[in-house]
Amino acid sequence: MSAATLTASKVFTARDLEGLSAQGYHYELIQGELHEMIPPGGMHGSSTIRLSFYATRIVIDQDLGETFAAETGFLIRRNPDTVLAPDFAFILKERLPGAITKGYVPVVPDIVLETRSPNDTKREVAEKVERWLEAGVRLVWELDPEAQVLTVHQRGLSPITLGIDDTLDGADILPAFTLPIAKIFR
Repeated sequence: MSAATLTASKVFTARDLEGLSAQGYHYELIQGELHEMIPPGGMHGSSTIRLSFYATRIVIDQDLGETFAAETGFLIRRNPDTVLAPDFAFILKERLPGAITKGYVPVVPDIVLETRSPNDTKREVAEKVERWLEAGVRLVWELDPEAQVLTVHQRGLSPITLGIDDTLDGADILPAFTLPIAKIFR
């Protein structure tokens, strides 16, 4: 079945998406509509894993909650379903749904990282950030590897763009986390 056939045929559910994933298809689900995910390149992966590593190290060392790798699906809305897959996510320990299961995570993360891919438009990235904030994510990190900047988004506040000489922090969600932006782009 072609991607065009899949995306034009019906309103999809999280269960449908799980079935498609098992068949090798890579999509996010936005209000019942499939959106194809294109694998990113090396710069995207390298900068994403560096930031994810440093944040995860703090979370594990201080037993603060759980971090999730790229392409983990989060079921953030029902009827119609929305399942998004950030490049990195963190959920505080007290908000975890219990044991981590095979299915999509049914909790909106506290922090997500969206790394801009070369094929992403500014509008597409802005829409992703807005979807996360509307769902209840408290802190969205938008990483642009090509420009070597990271923009911090929080609901009700103006975005803050950090450059290579700045330091990222985890705000009140991960207060022990600080990272010089330069470490992301080595």
